[in-house]
Amino acid sequence: MKTVFIIAISYLFGSIPWALVIGKVFFHKDIRQFGSGNLGASNAGRVLGKPVAVIVTVLDALKAFISMWIASMIAPEAIIYAGLACCIGHCFPVFAQFKGGKAVATSYGFFLGISVFLTQNYLWNFFFPVIVFFLVLYLTKIVSVSSITALLLEAVCSLILKQPVQIVVSLFLLWAFVTYRHKGNIDRIRKGTESRIKWMG
Repeated sequence: MKTVFIIAISYLFGSIPWALVIGKVFFHKDIRQFGSGNLGASNAGRVLGKPVAVIVTVLDALKAFISMWIASMIAPEAIIYAGLACCIGHCFPVFAQFKGGKAVATSYGFFLGISVFLTQNYLWNFFFPVIVFFLVLYLTKIVSVSSITALLLEAVCSLILKQPVQIVVSLFLLWAFVTYRHKGNIDRIRKGTESRIKWMG
């Protein structure tokens, strides 16, 4: 029962659409009506400005971390499930008609939670994917490519380091899920129409 409770709470916590909340409360804008219509940090930055993108990124990442922290105190065996449930909640939020973001920032909160509560390996479970993300972003200027690549290499890294099966499987599942959420971006990349950032390099 504790595991079910943690999964439910984590999903609800992940469902908090920070980009939507900040947009409506401070800017009187529903960002779903602008830009890509996505409730993630990228669209928040596109519509509301870079500082908001940073704030939304941090808040979305904290959703997963806090969910895993709560699980560590109530049901330690459910820490991984809490992080994954939060990512699903972010993508399909009950508080926003099940139309949310793509779980990139939330995934990094998941990585941090794994580092703190399960492996104590901050270098490979958190800093490695962050470095890969910005390196690929610098080379390609495409956020979607950077996100998918960083998640894939983090999953592969966990396999090479022979981390617990539960962690390895969860990371590959998360990569597959986030990649699926970027199917529109992948299609635009193939067509050469995917937007590129202009603030780096």
